[in-house]
Amino acid sequence: MNFKVRDITPLLSVPVAIFSMLLCACSRPAPVDPVTQERWADQTIFTIQARGLDGNPVDMDRFRGDVLLVVNVASRCGFTSQYTQLQQLQDRYAEQGLVVIGFPCNQFGGQEPGSSEEIASFCSENYGVEFPMMEKIQVNAGPGQSPIYEFLGTRSGKLPGWNFCKYLVQRDGETVTFYNSSVSPMSETITGHVEKALAVELVTGTEEVE
Repeated sequence: MNFKVRDITPLLSVPVAIFSMLLCACSRPAPVDPVTQERWADQTIFTIQARGLDGNPVDMDRFRGDVLLVVNVASRCGFTSQYTQLQQLQDRYAEQGLVVIGFPCNQFGGQEPGSSEEIASFCSENYGVEFPMMEKIQVNAGPGQSPIYEFLGTRSGKLPGWNFCKYLVQRDGETVTFYNSSVSPMSETITGHVEKALAVELVTGTEEVE
């Protein structure tokens, strides 16, 4: 069978950025080395310090006992509209102890190039974001990687492969579930896991299901 150039031309017309997004909207294995594993062996996410969009330090200990959904976000991504559902998720479960936390990152397609002020303004004006937003970070393994993501990688075995990957962190601060970019915040998968996590109470350092 003879194939002509026009048989594959439609494939070549797909924008490179979109094609790359489809390829990368998956997880990357988190490098596992004994030194990193040992460093986080006795830690939880609540022992780490981050920085807010205003540049001030944020002790994650302030969220101790809450269920967290940690998301690497970007303002110019095909998944940026997920901000709407992230805020909806926060609104629905906040009183039960859920906290959504956004970590801007410019490592995937350069889709978060703005300053902290620009990011804050974009999120507020376009999506009414009220959940905590942190300073722009690096999520990839290597020099400069955020301690938050180094920790999440050791617990889940996965790092983001694109923007809007999600980690659900249980009340104990160390049990972590990873979700790819394509899993919507208000999907039955995430809401089901959130409700299950919120049903777990911490009692004298242990977990008991009501």
